[in-house]
Amino acid sequence: MAKLSRRAGLGYFLYDLRYRMGEYALRGFIRCLRYIPFRAVEIFTSLTTWAAFYLVWPYRRRMEENISATLSDEIPDLAERKALAWRAWRNFARTVLDTTAILHCSKEQIIARVGLVGEEHLATALKKGKGVLALSAHLGSFTMIGARLAASGYPFSVLVKHPAHQRFARLTDDYRSQIGIHTIAAKPRREAVRGILKALRQNRIVLVIADEFKSGDVLVDFFGLKLPAPRGPATLALRTGAVTLPMFATRQADDLLTLSIGAPIEPVIRDDLDASVLATTALYTRHLEQAIRRYPSQWNWLGLPRRRANSIRSETVRDEFAAQSASDDAIQKTGTLS
Repeated sequence: MAKLSRRAGLGYFLYDLRYRMGEYALRGFIRCLRYIPFRAVEIFTSLTTWAAFYLVWPYRRRMEENISATLSDEIPDLAERKALAWRAWRNFARTVLDTTAILHCSKEQIIARVGLVGEEHLATALKKGKGVLALSAHLGSFTMIGARLAASGYPFSVLVKHPAHQRFARLTDDYRSQIGIHTIAAKPRREAVRGILKALRQNRIVLVIADEFKSGDVLVDFFGLKLPAPRGPATLALRTGAVTLPMFATRQADDLLTLSIGAPIEPVIRDDLDASVLATTALYTRHLEQAIRRYPSQWNWLGLPRRRANSIRSETVRDEFAAQSASDDAIQKTGTLS
């Protein structure tokens, strides 16, 4: 609220108005879904998706630039890269539709809509009693991961970056709660770490979306680029003993969704914590890249820094770190899992 309190006059009015309009539009859309034939909703979604793709051109351009920076060797044709950006944009719109439509579904309907592969990995991990870190990305219908697992009775939490507008943030939290998903706010960071630790102590699944390569004090190799990544997921796994499982909910050729749970990703143990965090974060990133390469049209392609990705290519990675991150400090002071 500190940032909002500094907004004044017309600026704050427009800021609040934008979120209020978004809130009413979201409430109205979700309420109307119950009464409108789903095919009609799909047609409406397709039309608005096409319009937004051309009207919200800064995002489209960023997607196209990021695809060119990472896949230009594999997709040399510019037209093909632009087509990939369109398919990714369209998939994101389908994800939004999936997420809103699921609010009117029973647990049985959710289970029927989303197939589940690799559930044995989850069952084995939960038997250890130290919780599960679900490693994922903005890939496919990632918002359906929690809905599917909660429908099957698994205790599920998700780490979310809330908008500064608290009323809108509470609304989205309420919607997640309706389908059995517990929300952990990503800020303030110290409180977020406490929330994650508490969830892991309760042997819950905590979803961490780890494909935002825009900040962090660990450099990783991602599609041939050296990018900053947060050390939080690796630090949590190393300090708590929670099992890390890759989870991705992707759309298949028959247009059905499948939640795939992979085998555990064992953290890499080195001589000190910094080296272990660096190696483990690099390992997590490779798993994310492999999933994105398999489904390139289902990633949003917005997880790279805003500056042109070509300008951040580098051949070196930092070998030393001056200090622990805030996440490390918070975990140290809060305590580890026994």
